[in-house]
Amino acid sequence: MDALDLARWQFGITTVYHFIFVPLTIGLAPLVAIMQTLWVRTNDERWLRLTKFFGKLLLINFAIGVATGIVQEFQFGMNWSEYSRFVGDVFGAPLAMEALAAFFVESTFLGLWIFGWDKLPKKIHLATIWAVAIATNLSAYFILAANSWMQHPVGTVFNSETGRAEMVDIGAVLTNVTLLAAFPHTITAAFLTAGTFVAGIAGWWMVRLVRAGDEEGARVYRPAVVLGVVTMLISGVGIGASGDWQAKLMFDQQPMKMASAEALCVGENGASFSILTVGDLTNNCENTATIIELPGVTSFLASGDFDSYLPGVDELQERSEALYGEGVDYRPNLMVTYWSFRLMIGLGVGSAALALAALWLMRKGRLVGNRWFGTLALLAIPTPFLASSFGWVFTEMGRQPWVVAPNPNPSGVDGVWMLTARGVSTSVSGGMVLTSLLAFTALYGVLAVLWFRLMRRYAAHGVSVAERDPSPEARAAEGAAGGDQPLSFAY
Repeated sequence: MDALDLARWQFGITTVYHFIFVPLTIGLAPLVAIMQTLWVRTNDERWLRLTKFFGKLLLINFAIGVATGIVQEFQFGMNWSEYSRFVGDVFGAPLAMEALAAFFVESTFLGLWIFGWDKLPKKIHLATIWAVAIATNLSAYFILAANSWMQHPVGTVFNSETGRAEMVDIGAVLTNVTLLAAFPHTITAAFLTAGTFVAGIAGWWMVRLVRAGDEEGARVYRPAVVLGVVTMLISGVGIGASGDWQAKLMFDQQPMKMASAEALCVGENGASFSILTVGDLTNNCENTATIIELPGVTSFLASGDFDSYLPGVDELQERSEALYGEGVDYRPNLMVTYWSFRLMIGLGVGSAALALAALWLMRKGRLVGNRWFGTLALLAIPTPFLASSFGWVFTEMGRQPWVVAPNPNPSGVDGVWMLTARGVSTSVSGGMVLTSLLAFTALYGVLAVLWFRLMRRYAAHGVSVAERDPSPEARAAEGAAGGDQPLSFAY
């Protein structure tokens, strides 16, 4: 394998691995903030215990996510230096804004939240976790702004003298229509992940305690299950609405990606939605057969008309050759694009099953002791993680062979586009990339084991038996001794 293939493998592995932790952090931070808010407003000790419990899991996930995310920036300047040279003026701006305006706020206030339980007034301490939640989602916005620009470049011109893309309108980059569709879709998927995580762990504990005869202990977890289920229901609606918007945009902006997602090799009126297509599924589209389909649905998703015409992969290849030059295969890997799209959608069934079962079994304030519900709660937890990862694979692999996709206009966006093969560094050898690939893969394997063991360990501990109000107000009301307290880690 040459440096290009190895660099693509390395970036794909590190990105997907990092993205495992991202949705949970984005979604769980606001849920922990909601739990603490309910404790502050109601003074119900259960919410304090739940806040501390899920706060531990949030901190573990956040730490691993930061450690794995740092690698991404280095790859832009090393393996993909030609890409950075061409679009660095544009691509670097939202990433810099993410670091300065979001990550610093996020990390600073997270530190205040960790160490400030018994030092900050209760409402000020609550504000710190809300600052973390807001900054986490703001961070996602800036990162998606950079990625959405790669999917649909705007606010940029090509400087023929320097041979580089130059940003002329940061507002256009930050209000890119692709970003405005991708952000709610990504955030609602993150909330679905976090809601399933909270409901799954709390549901398993509720079943365990009910079966052990500890109904009082089980009632501590019931509010968390309800919060998780409500989050899943709201985010599920958001995923459907934002996904429909995003699909319509992609049919317009990246028709090759969507034709590949449907294995639509030949254009047709009233294109069906393929539930199962079998056969070769290589990029020559030969020897394929659609076994199960929904007539006209793909055309409807693309345009709102069941009978509208959609071009196929072969037609779009000819069109791309006429616009951008012959001798390049402009078709993404059909197998990866087709199945990642279906796995992204299909794996949502885990969250749906858990939400429906919880709604039925927990109606009228009931506790659940069914063994199968506890099993379902655990099995549902990884499904939105996998769905999000496959969604990311579809988004990035479906854009190939472009690292910066051209707009569908005949002239593109002022000539700003770039083939992936031209973005790789010319000074990094295949051996160098292979060495770092093996090192990162081994390191990430170790981190994966540590993450899983820590998450499992603290999830298995459950909520604490009791929690006293640690705020300075509560200590003052109890007549506790004043003065400075030693700085200590809250957990």
